[in-house]
Amino acid sequence: MVRLERLRADHAPALLAFERENREYFARSVPDRGDAYFADFAALHRLRLAEQEAGVCHFHVVLDEAGDLVGRVNLMDAVEGSADLGYRVGERAAGRGVAKAAVAEVCRLAVGSYGLTTLMASATRDNAASMAVLRGSGFTAVEDITLEGKPAIRYRRRLTATG
Repeated sequence: MVRLERLRADHAPALLAFERENREYFARSVPDRGDAYFADFAALHRLRLAEQEAGVCHFHVVLDEAGDLVGRVNLMDAVEGSADLGYRVGERAAGRGVAKAAVAEVCRLAVGSYGLTTLMASATRDNAASMAVLRGSGFTAVEDITLEGKPAIRYRRRLTATG
């Protein structure tokens, strides 16, 4: 259904187009990245690649059956076997199981390729779709938090050899 590719330099044009196309859609459920993100995209993309090269983060694009970029899933701040999971799926692919499939795949990669044992994730309470993906992917709520000024939940998933 979906395929993950580790972020590369040549993903930049498609990733920028994806972010621009879905900016308003994403802003309905997560804080907007702001104009500077788009103006400085090339430099930010290079920075992400450098973080990935250093092993601090693991960034992925999500491709559909046709090879079109429909989302992204990232593991950030990988330290001592743990990382923070973040993901977003574009409006055209929403509601089709793409996020759940991408999260399942990145959990497998987290164990097999990156040596991680625990993933953390957060979702605002008004983002029912994201909370459902996390719960359906084996994450459990561990604490109530505030995220960008909104009530949210912090989740954890302990990983096994199968993801």
